[in-house]
Amino acid sequence: MFDALDGYCERVGPEYWAEPLNALTNLAFLLAALIAARRAWGQTLPVLLAAMLAAIGVGSWLFHTHAQVWAAAADVIPIAVFVLTYLYAANRHYWHLPVLPAIVATALFVPYAALTVPVFALLPGLGSSAGYAPVPLLILIYAVLLRHRLPRVAAGLGLGAAILIVSLAARTVDGPLCSVWPAGTHFIWHLMNAAMLGWMLEVLRRHLAQRAAGGQDGP
Repeated sequence: MFDALDGYCERVGPEYWAEPLNALTNLAFLLAALIAARRAWGQTLPVLLAAMLAAIGVGSWLFHTHAQVWAAAADVIPIAVFVLTYLYAANRHYWHLPVLPAIVATALFVPYAALTVPVFALLPGLGSSAGYAPVPLLILIYAVLLRHRLPRVAAGLGLGAAILIVSLAARTVDGPLCSVWPAGTHFIWHLMNAAMLGWMLEVLRRHLAQRAAGGQDGP
């Protein structure tokens, strides 16, 4: 539980501030969460997701400062909760599924990830980023399937997936580029993920606001 971890280029020792860039860039999650919450105030699900976004920043801060097993759990659990909650929101509000079918559809993410992560792990150089790779793929699948039903939402999801793919690339090259870029590139993953998750919340907020106003998601 308290074993030390060292998985990033920037960390060269066990000290609390051994990863200053990786730690401080987590403030971007808090800023994105604050902006999202203020814009979505009064919309229960987006505000809840904004709180989860803040929790991602706190968990990642703990991981990149303490760098122990328990902190790794504090890092990944809020991410998983956010992904599943947003997926539920997509199933409910983009596909208009009733509560129980939306929950079942959300639960299918578990076997989906179990099948796709080993496939992504076969890609040379992807390494631990394979665990995240199913997420942009799923967002793209939703974007394609929703392109006629909700074109604006589909475009927003497509942009979110594109940002996440670039962000994932930054996470992936952190180790390979370490010898030429000692600061690493993991902090870029934080900054781009904060922007991407904030954008995904904005896509949901706009859709819910449009529906509340009786509008249509036209081209």
